[in-house]
Amino acid sequence: MSNLSRRDFLKMGGLAAAFGTAGVVTLNQNGPAAIQHDTNHEGVNVHVMQQGDHGDLPGTVGEVDHEKNGFNPTNILTDFDYGKVSTLPNGQTLREYKIVAINKNIEVIPGLEFPAWTYNGRIPGPTLRATEGDRVRIQFTNGSNHPHTMHFHGFHPAEMDGVPGTGPGGLVEPGGSFTYEFDAEPFGLHLYHCHIFPLARHIAKGLYGAFIVDPREGRPPVDHEMIMVQHGLDVDFDDENDFYAVNGIPFHYQNHPIQFRVGEKVRIYLVNILEFDLLNSFHLHASFFHYYPTGTSLTPAEFTDTIVQGQAQRGILEFSYKHPGMYMFHAHVTEFAELGWMGMFEVLS
Repeated sequence: MSNLSRRDFLKMGGLAAAFGTAGVVTLNQNGPAAIQHDTNHEGVNVHVMQQGDHGDLPGTVGEVDHEKNGFNPTNILTDFDYGKVSTLPNGQTLREYKIVAINKNIEVIPGLEFPAWTYNGRIPGPTLRATEGDRVRIQFTNGSNHPHTMHFHGFHPAEMDGVPGTGPGGLVEPGGSFTYEFDAEPFGLHLYHCHIFPLARHIAKGLYGAFIVDPREGRPPVDHEMIMVQHGLDVDFDDENDFYAVNGIPFHYQNHPIQFRVGEKVRIYLVNILEFDLLNSFHLHASFFHYYPTGTSLTPAEFTDTIVQGQAQRGILEFSYKHPGMYMFHAHVTEFAELGWMGMFEVLS
């Protein structure tokens, strides 16, 4: 066994043996296809792909229990939390959010549960969204058995930074709470995560999410907006990722292709919060996208089909397709793609 690579170990079902989950079957590239059809919330027939469909792709056999998990990556794509909205005496818009850190077992591949640390019981945490200049108020409660915080990227006072040594919000003990409050700026795509040490473990266990600040004048309209948070899953806690995913579950968007139509404009808010690997990437098949690094400019910096992001880097992608069909999007690192960071766009005519 010592001569086997980590990938070989996974292919042989080593994780199933190690965790006592005999039902786990992953990265089996030679099994039969399992093709299903379902309907989405609009009643449109949806192509549900399982391992072996669309050629002989790596993937999982079966489906995780999204209901038990309490979240579904398909829903996370478009689940933007604008908070409870009111107006302050000075006329400023106030947005209030409630975030709870809890320990939760999440089935990340069929038959294998990951003991996650989460914001509001999901990976990633809620996608918080505000407009530039809004006052945001985040009521954070630590319902776990470890100290946690919320550290936001963007402008805010030191006591709102969520870092040990900066005041009560810099270390929230189990059962404790703290309210983070600041103005939403600058406009762009940001993120939040726990900043308790060991930092790598708190992030790798699942304590992260996206924070979108829209410009006052808004962005040009598009047909579809989606959030994609790239991350890894170190299920055996050896500080190496065993699986890679977008929005929580490996291979989800391969098994459940994302649908839109020819000519429709798509905007993706892409965040990289990957631990234990230096870089991550996004590659789009058969089209190019305009890329806005950090989303802090309304002018794209690049027109390409592949970008690379370090940890905490993020950007906005805008694109459309000229032809109908099934198109891959994935990390342009073979290992990441074969271990879960793989998806499909189903472009309809």
